[in-house]
Amino acid sequence: MTSVAALPHSHPHPWRVFAATSVGVVAVFLGISGLTVALPTVTRELGASAAQSTWILLGYMLVTTALILVFGRLADIIGRRPLYLAGLVLFAVATGLCMLAPSANWLIAARLLQGVGAAAVVTNNTALLTDTFPPHLLGRALGWNATVAAVAQVVGPVIGGAATAAFGWRGLFVVCLPVGVIAIVASLLAIPRGPRMASRREPFDLAGSILATAMLTAVVLALTPGVTASWWVPGACALAAVVLAVAFTVVQMRRAHPLVDVTLFRNRGITLVLVAVLVNAVATYAVALVVSLYAQAVEGVSAVSAGVLVVPVAVGTVVAAAAAGSLVLRFAPRTLTAVGMALDAVGLLGVTVTMSAGGPIALTAPFLFVLGCGTGLFMTPSTSALMLTAPAERRGIANGLRSTLQNVGNLLSTALALAVATVGLSGAAREAAYGGTLGVLGSDELTTFVDNIRTVGLALTAVACVGVVVCLAFPRRHVSLPVSEPDLESVSTLKEPA
Repeated sequence: MTSVAALPHSHPHPWRVFAATSVGVVAVFLGISGLTVALPTVTRELGASAAQSTWILLGYMLVTTALILVFGRLADIIGRRPLYLAGLVLFAVATGLCMLAPSANWLIAARLLQGVGAAAVVTNNTALLTDTFPPHLLGRALGWNATVAAVAQVVGPVIGGAATAAFGWRGLFVVCLPVGVIAIVASLLAIPRGPRMASRREPFDLAGSILATAMLTAVVLALTPGVTASWWVPGACALAAVVLAVAFTVVQMRRAHPLVDVTLFRNRGITLVLVAVLVNAVATYAVALVVSLYAQAVEGVSAVSAGVLVVPVAVGTVVAAAAAGSLVLRFAPRTLTAVGMALDAVGLLGVTVTMSAGGPIALTAPFLFVLGCGTGLFMTPSTSALMLTAPAERRGIANGLRSTLQNVGNLLSTALALAVATVGLSGAAREAAYGGTLGVLGSDELTTFVDNIRTVGLALTAVACVGVVVCLAFPRRHVSLPVSEPDLESVSTLKEPA
């Protein structure tokens, strides 16, 4: 455990750093979530197959997930600022290439390049704030950082829908590009050059990086059969993932300076937080996609209307995250995260029941608000507990692990939703579901799709219930934020209220 006194907090204007990194977060998450409602339009206009449509959506997350661990460790060695800036530049360039894409394959390649830049950004964002803010302000900063990310993620479909309605699907990238450029300029001006850490003298684990990237890629390919038309690829990737995992473990145990610091997992609190982050992402990430697909394919609404449908999630996230900034000083992380996951489960079940009943899709609004509240309440205590528990020189890899697991969860959530929602559909019906035109086909195909959507919702609800159990297993005493300057000499802990 790192004492609070050891935390670097010399920057005189930390909120400027927060503002700059927030713009970067917005750019990245707009690029991720905006396509959830624009996908049907992209599919129709580029003539993409079902497999290509899946790659357009999942390829970005696959690359980001595979590289976060590598960039987390690299940031601890070369510094967070240069890697963060390089990621922003690459993301902006790739966004321009997406905007110019003449074909589905071009767009897939550009999205993969976007994912590389996004990995460098999301890996360093939270760690930069932790290095910049004094401990008594860090909880508030991390809370608002989580809020910005969550709101950008759920507002992305609204902006994506509006941009698609006004300018076509390329409009999404037209919006993202200037945001990315602003993020680069703001970060150059606001983010300070960090102090040298001992870890910067440590060698980079190239073998571990290659094995980790290959292993994570094999895992996600094995768990997302929709990205390939070959039936044997998932099985082969699963076998390769096992072999690579064994090789990676052996290499890490023999390295003096490994890619993954396994000593982090000796802390039960850190381990459980990381598991909870994964479960939360699996349970909640695909909701916007499911609602959007259902609304466009079944009810025939426009892309912009589908984006507006998920606005209650953003509202709930803002409300709960703002409250969490204060609640984290009074209640233990296990309490706040468990309540957050429970609200996620209630919201998911309500959305599922409402869509299954065949009523207007707008009736999902109150349950989407509850889901947003759960997300906002979960993020702040889980993130702050992890970052304050990790040693200062290992925050890059600790945040890398958190970001990796969150992105794995996002990817699995999306893959689960797409695979289950289209199971049992003919090839034509599957492409019609992606294109938002399933309603013109026979009623049998439509009924199957609606039944599948209900199955997706129930599965995600079950995952959220598992998350409640994981959160309740958190230690009763956990690292938390000191409430005032006199407390900075030691890390305060929060106990369960009597």
